[in-house]
Amino acid sequence: MALVILRCVFLLIAAGVGVSILNSDVMEGASTGLSLGVFAGIMGAAIAGVVIDMVFPKKRIDIVSTVYFGTLVGLVLAYAVGLALEPLLHDHPAEQSIKLVVGLLLCYSCISLLMQTKDDFRFIIPYVEFSKEVKGLKPYVLDTSVVIDGRIADVVETHILDNQLIMPRFVLAELQNIADSSDRMRRSRGRRGLDILNRLRNDAKVDLVIHDRELPEFAGQPVDMKLVLLAKHLEGKVVTGDYNLNKVAKIHNVEVINLNDIANALKPVFLPGESLNVRVVKAGEEAGQGVGYLDDGTMIVIEGGREHINEEVNIAVTSVLQTSAGRMIFGRYEGEVAKAS
Repeated sequence: MALVILRCVFLLIAAGVGVSILNSDVMEGASTGLSLGVFAGIMGAAIAGVVIDMVFPKKRIDIVSTVYFGTLVGLVLAYAVGLALEPLLHDHPAEQSIKLVVGLLLCYSCISLLMQTKDDFRFIIPYVEFSKEVKGLKPYVLDTSVVIDGRIADVVETHILDNQLIMPRFVLAELQNIADSSDRMRRSRGRRGLDILNRLRNDAKVDLVIHDRELPEFAGQPVDMKLVLLAKHLEGKVVTGDYNLNKVAKIHNVEVINLNDIANALKPVFLPGESLNVRVVKAGEEAGQGVGYLDDGTMIVIEGGREHINEEVNIAVTSVLQTSAGRMIFGRYEGEVAKAS
């Protein structure tokens, strides 16, 4: 509504300017056709400006600022250079033309320089943003998978994180779509995610913010890419459990906190040669292999364990494979665990 009022006032002022020009000495004695043409030209230019403004509603503030600053600095330099050239061009017939060309070149050079270096500087003017003090150094942008997973609430409640948590509106919308899915499993996962968000919001010690702003770069981008772009814009970190999003964020030089990496870092460490007891629950993919699991879900591949399914066995660790997707332990069967009599 404010923009509509502004545009109407602008057109009224343009009409007033046109009338004042028609009544000035410049248009004295002009024909009716010429007067109407001048007025129509002024109004046409004003309407064209409003239409252009409406066609391009999303304007990047950094581009607008560089044009403003470049033009301002260019005009100041052009004035200074004009004063310096005044003694040399005094009474020269092309004096004004030379000054005009110099001014045009300086304005272009300043705007071009600022556009090429805008990411290396921060300008305070013409916009100053006041915001409340944010906890921690960098905000954490939450992914859909990490909210559905639920472990983020447990981690936050340990109070080892003191950073602001950002829940983008588009992630919340995706979560709501999952919760409204016709598929029972997807629906339960979505509702679990919404319950986790409510749990975080109801914790007075957790700084959770719903981010509503849509950036121009978001147009046509999938949710994962929007997350990466938002984290880059906020100079924050993406919190996720998605292996692919982890890789995409790193390609764009965005820091990632992967909950699977945190979980793996907290799991007990097993070195080659150590012994442990595990129950063989199924056959492995290769001949003679059996598969068991630790209490934390770590999968153990046991050479020679196929013949001992549903038995508690003793194994010797041969190697450990750890990735962002999880941890696997490889071991060799050494014998059955002695049963207590």
